[in-house]
Amino acid sequence: MTAVGLRELKKEKTRLGILDAALDLFLEQGYESTTVEQIAGAVDVSPRTFFRYFTSKDHLVLWFHDQCEEIVAGTLATRPADEPPFTALMHALRAMLADMENATPQEHERFLKLRRILDENPRLVGQSVARGAETESRLAELVAARRGVKAADDQLSHLIVAWAMSTMRVGFECPRRDGGVPEITGRMAESIELAERSLRPGWDLR
Repeated sequence: MTAVGLRELKKEKTRLGILDAALDLFLEQGYESTTVEQIAGAVDVSPRTFFRYFTSKDHLVLWFHDQCEEIVAGTLATRPADEPPFTALMHALRAMLADMENATPQEHERFLKLRRILDENPRLVGQSVARGAETESRLAELVAARRGVKAADDQLSHLIVAWAMSTMRVGFECPRRDGGVPEITGRMAESIELAERSLRPGWDLR
């Protein structure tokens, strides 16, 4: 492994160490009661080092949005240019689900801890919704570009994204049986299929 590769591996190890320490502290003593200094101390780094990886406690809790957006946007960019935009976006969401399904047991545990933290802190749910809206706005720009229009002038591009992302929200929340990550991703996949069956082919073309 090259020196650059070793540095990147060390950085990722530090990032995950900070994330895991924070999630455990949030669950043990409460989100609001946990400070950045405590999180940094738990992994023997300075607060300055913490801020190299996360801009705030809220950013740390919402880390999964960054990962999901990267996968969805990256996959969308690889889809055929003549593919209907909603179909292309559904493929991108399935790629995100595949990443979740193929994650390690440690990553599954991390995700479930995060879900518990959101359940216990309604304010963070609002932050999550706001962060999701940022993702939807950026995806609308990508969909509009595929359609050859400007997102600011095109409601359909935003509607395509809103309907696509609503399948994820419904799959994530309804109904909840607390069966772990496989059950969550299974519900999301079912929600995608339901949306595809419910829409008239070509509705997203104009």
